[in-house]
Amino acid sequence: MVEKQELLTQEGYNKLEEELEYLKTVKRKEVAERLKVAISFGDLSENAEYDEAKNEQAKLEEQILKLDEKLRKAVIIDESQIDLDIVTVGSIVKLYDYDFDEEIEYSIVGSAEADPFEGKISNESPVGKALLGARVGEEVEVQVPDGANKFKVLDIRR
Repeated sequence: MVEKQELLTQEGYNKLEEELEYLKTVKRKEVAERLKVAISFGDLSENAEYDEAKNEQAKLEEQILKLDEKLRKAVIIDESQIDLDIVTVGSIVKLYDYDFDEEIEYSIVGSAEADPFEGKISNESPVGKALLGARVGEEVEVQVPDGANKFKVLDIRR
């Protein structure tokens, strides 16, 4: 089975690295300190603070493993190689949204970097998939759970 690659911009990769470093250094120390304090309360079988700290530690370690895995599978998009004639991962695309009669702008990113509230949509999302390969002037229709959305590609940049 082929491992799924994580497509990331350099900025996205750097953010994940920073988050991982924070979790491994600062957060681990905080959780270890909470565990130490909870253990000092005595009888671990009836110690809610200890149970809570152990659960937090387990969640933290799982988060660290997931970030490690994402970074290990990361393929950094060379933004200088982005084709500005078509929408690709790494493109910033300006669209006209027919449903809302407005212009919007999205960055097409890998799933690990997606954040719709910041205008970063995954290449694997319905809108991201539909936009891949589109050119300026083309109209794209996207099937979404409550019907179809229609967009016109106005500009592609990086």
